[in-house]
Amino acid sequence: MIGIARELAALPAAAVVVIDDGSGPDYFGIFEQLRQLDKVQVIRHAVNLGKGAALKTGINYALVHFPQIGGIVTADADGQHDPSDVRNVALRFGENPGAIVLGVRGFTGAIPLRSRLGNSITRGVMRLVVGQRLSDTQTGLRAIPRGLLERMLSVPASGYEFELEMLIAARQLRVLVIEQPIRTIYEPGNPTSHFQPLRDSMRIYFVLLRFGLISAMTAALDNIAFFLLFHASGIVAISLVSARVLSLTFNYTFVRRAVFLSSAQHRVALPRYLLLGIANVIASYSLISLLTHILPLRVIAAKILAETGLWIANFAIQRDFIFVRPLAPESDAPREPVAALKQEETIAR
Repeated sequence: MIGIARELAALPAAAVVVIDDGSGPDYFGIFEQLRQLDKVQVIRHAVNLGKGAALKTGINYALVHFPQIGGIVTADADGQHDPSDVRNVALRFGENPGAIVLGVRGFTGAIPLRSRLGNSITRGVMRLVVGQRLSDTQTGLRAIPRGLLERMLSVPASGYEFELEMLIAARQLRVLVIEQPIRTIYEPGNPTSHFQPLRDSMRIYFVLLRFGLISAMTAALDNIAFFLLFHASGIVAISLVSARVLSLTFNYTFVRRAVFLSSAQHRVALPRYLLLGIANVIASYSLISLLTHILPLRVIAAKILAETGLWIANFAIQRDFIFVRPLAPESDAPREPVAALKQEETIAR
């Protein structure tokens, strides 16, 4: 850690902030040495608050003490990221100041199984659910533009899932994602990593599972309401419309914030959402009518089958066209570079 902090601080106009995330008295000596380095600031957490919390501490410090910065670079300080790769990511960010630049590992050679498997699964789920094809979703080496930094300070995540939340937020804000190849460095057995495979994987995948959870709850509400209304009236169209109004009200309320993390204004998102809802009612009614005529299916079964097929299209449309907004244009004011380093992360530009 001391070596990477010293090398980063030696970069022109760089500043380094180290977050001691509750390491304890055994590590005080290391952080005291870091305090003696020029252009290095150490901030201490009394207890371990998690990777996301430490990153937010560093982000907040950078934004408060360097108000003109255009962005920062984060990188692990546990030996997995070489200072030259941190510099390359910073240079790539300088060429693309509005983008998030990911330092992506090749995952070749002697890679710990938990790292290789975890990234492969997350990469696949990320592609399916969020619509991003990324080579390395869990990399700690990334350049982050100012607008995204300000957004991430309000994200409640405090653990390893914070970095996944960042990629989801970048997608919703339409922030360009650029990948910069870096070396893959792991010590034998990966002893310096604080990643707990079961606990932290569950927290990461919960970020993705919420997408399906809200949709499943909406579908359950819609189908139950439809069943009750159809049982009472026997009229498909009235039952379908009434149930959909109820389920869409529920879905819009939760999906806007809990699923897509959108801050799009209601006057923009709601009309689009309602148009999609109307289109869905028409498509669903047509498919139910078609399926009950060509297949020996009851109305309820036909509805479930029809709307299972529509779900993927609905999700993609909501994700890409409804609950998004462009990142606010950057100011023309000059930007100062800044760097910060955590016990496990480095922030630099």
